[in-house]
Amino acid sequence: MILRIIPLLIASLLLAAHFLRGANIGLVVVAVLMPFLLLIKKRWSLIVLQLSAYVAASVWLYTTIQLVQERMLFGRRWGVVVTILGSVTLFTIFSGLLLNSRAVRDKYLPRSDA
Repeated sequence: MILRIIPLLIASLLLAAHFLRGANIGLVVVAVLMPFLLLIKKRWSLIVLQLSAYVAASVWLYTTIQLVQERMLFGRRWGVVVTILGSVTLFTIFSGLLLNSRAVRDKYLPRSDA
């Protein structure tokens, strides 16, 4: 199960670094503290973490679009930006999807006594 959680930790730290670069300390703290929800073995914490991963992916996508537009405006190459930030976006989505695996859900969802 730990291998399914590590990508979320990495994605969270990458997002925190992104917000730190923009000097948004409040969002840095939120991004760093978000994985601590893994310590709460409730279904809602897993859902919040998954949603936060997808919101983080949308932040990366928005940043990618902004940087590509800026580079196009100044006539600079933008392919590397799309490659790097697109990879980070996909990695972040993947980290959210891993939280939906059976191994993780079994730890967070109550079993029915059928």
